Amino acid sequence: MNALISVSDKTGIVEFAQALHALGIKLLSTGGTAKLLADQGLPVTEVAEVTGFPEMLDGRVKTLHPKVHGGLLARRDVPEHLAALKAHAIDTIDLLVVNLYPFEATVAKAGCTLEDAIENIDIGGPAMVRSAAKNWKDVAVLTDASQYAQVLAELKDGGLTLKTKFTLSVAAFNRISQYDGAISNYFSSITFEEGASTPARSLFSGQSNANFIKLQDLRYGENPHQSAAFYRDLYPAPGSLVSAVQLQGKELSYNNIADADAAWECVKSFDTPACVIVKHANPCGVAVGADSLEAYSKAFQTDPTSAFGGIIALNCPLDERAALQMSKQFIEVLMAPSFTPEALAVFKSKVNVRILQIALPAGGASD
Repeated sequence: MNALISVSDKTGIVEFAQALHALGIKLLSTGGTAKLLADQGLPVTEVAEVTGFPEMLDGRVKTLHPKVHGGLLARRDVPEHLAALKAHAIDTIDLLVVNLYPFEATVAKAGCTLEDAIENIDIGGPAMVRSAAKNWKDVAVLTDASQYAQVLAELKDGGLTLKTKFTLSVAAFNRISQYDGAISNYFSSITFEEGASTPARSLFSGQSNANFIKLQDLRYGENPHQSAAFYRDLYPAPGSLVSAVQLQGKELSYNNIADADAAWECVKSFDTPACVIVKHANPCGVAVGADSLEAYSKAFQTDPTSAFGGIIALNCPLDERAALQMSKQFIEVLMAPSFTPEALAVFKSKVNVRILQIALPAGGASD
């Protein structure tokens, strides 16, 4: 069994490679990754030795070769493929470990030049990932260090399941989509000016590519006969609802999410302690005060009837005094940037109340 390892982010790669070696898996690698593994005493074969060509053009060309992609793309259940490998002295590659040049992190830096951005566009990495992901029945492709533990556990237990290989393939294609989207977004947002090293960036790009990650399936949508799921942006805005941590309560429904988002977006716009109560997408109480108790009390007095079964959002810590007052009414969702232990204890017996803790974005409301 052969594993090709070529990673930009080397988190955990030495330990992973050591475990692969202990399982009798032959290690192939490139450039800095190969040097790192060799320095750790691991027997590693440079890809250049396999292809017969040195890395070229400052590393721009190193894995774009039939002896790499043939080993990744050959179907093991097709005799003609195996015969072609044998005729051209190509070994199969059974495990591919690749993470890509840090394009997103590079262009996020202040003062990133166009040259910096260009040199952090990975070419060989995505090509290998696509080849391996296409041939997922025969090749396992890992694109993130978080996948190492499960893969090792299965390898030690006799081998990777087809389900795991398929899951890895899906994750690989998703990563390539995210990567290409980030490159497209960057180049669509800049204005090229000859002689300028740092390009000007527009707030409104010529093309915007969005990527979303599913957080959960919902029991139903806005109405019981409709299906729904909850997604977040790949890079969610700081302080948005999708960053919330649910501390207790039932699973959020579609309507909970819609109303909670409205309440949270409203309350976080205040610079002083504030409370917003939303019911059926309509604000039925908005108030500011010296602390959470005063802000809630004023918001509740705006329309006590509509507040029943509502969504409550605070932009300041919730303490015991405010929690005791709130606990007198029926609440669907309660949100705040923080809760005192005593406040959480007040709601401990109200197990259906959904309590969400959400960090305010930088420059958000005060205590």
